[in-house]
Amino acid sequence: MIELSNKKLSVRQQCQLLGVNRSVVYYKGKRAVDESEIMNRIHEVWLKFPAYGYRRITKALQDEGYDINRKRAYRLMGLMNLEALYAKPNLSEPHPGHKIYPYLLKGLSIERPNQIWCTDITYVKMPQGFVYLVAIIDVYSRYIVSWRLSTSLDTAFCLDMLRSAFCIGRPEILNTDQGCQFTSIDWINMVEGAGVKVSMDGKGRWADNIPIERFWRTLKHENIFLKAYETVAEVRNGIKEFIELYNEERLHSSIGYTNPGVIYRGEKAAPAYFLGKFVKKARETNPVDSVENTTSCEVSSLPGGCLPHSPQGQQQPQQPFY
Repeated sequence: MIELSNKKLSVRQQCQLLGVNRSVVYYKGKRAVDESEIMNRIHEVWLKFPAYGYRRITKALQDEGYDINRKRAYRLMGLMNLEALYAKPNLSEPHPGHKIYPYLLKGLSIERPNQIWCTDITYVKMPQGFVYLVAIIDVYSRYIVSWRLSTSLDTAFCLDMLRSAFCIGRPEILNTDQGCQFTSIDWINMVEGAGVKVSMDGKGRWADNIPIERFWRTLKHENIFLKAYETVAEVRNGIKEFIELYNEERLHSSIGYTNPGVIYRGEKAAPAYFLGKFVKKARETNPVDSVENTTSCEVSSLPGGCLPHSPQGQQQPQQPFY
């Protein structure tokens, strides 16, 4: 419509007659940018480091030579529905009427199997909701004594796991957080009825229960994030296979590059564990009776309804938790 080569009317005059700005004449549209490559790379970095937010992912990609800033990384992660995985607030709320027990592990040297057990609950994200996993770990050997999976945050599946664990052994102390499942009357009665001392983390002190928290990281990074389970049956079988592998075959660096099952059964010794670090001292270990792995037991049946749509769940426990 505007003729740049017109000798009678300049470009300005033509624009004035048409009522348009001259910049329209000289504007050259930008080509649509294909962001699929950079989005794929963001996804790869996030799968490797799920705790990375958009700031760290931006720096990681800039170090690789990508032209990206924080705003672009934030926008693309939003399009892919990615966010850093971290502990959200108020996931371990105690019931206001339940008794809170003191933390008994401070300054304690952990030198033998079945001396200290720790337990905790974590959630596994599914395409249509969440499932909840509870497990007991022997702190000295890092052996997973028992575990259960559930689609709701009730106390029943925790009690089922504990009952199964007590068929294998009895610790001197069982440490938990202050979630309402672990402060419930049924849980406390079962623990104390077995002659086991109750220990609880301080409020907000996730590091007090670091052995089980470290196992959650291992499980998710080495199995769950890589498998992308679609159904409850798939995640149940996948976790079962991984825990059996973890207990009997996977080499654990903190116990001298051996597997937890060997240490738990007393076939080998491990360094003493003390206040989050290892005590370097030679010592003889008392042999413990050989035990069967409870992780091969069938997990409790799962309700057939829809999964809850938030980690804390829309199905609240009748007697609280986590």
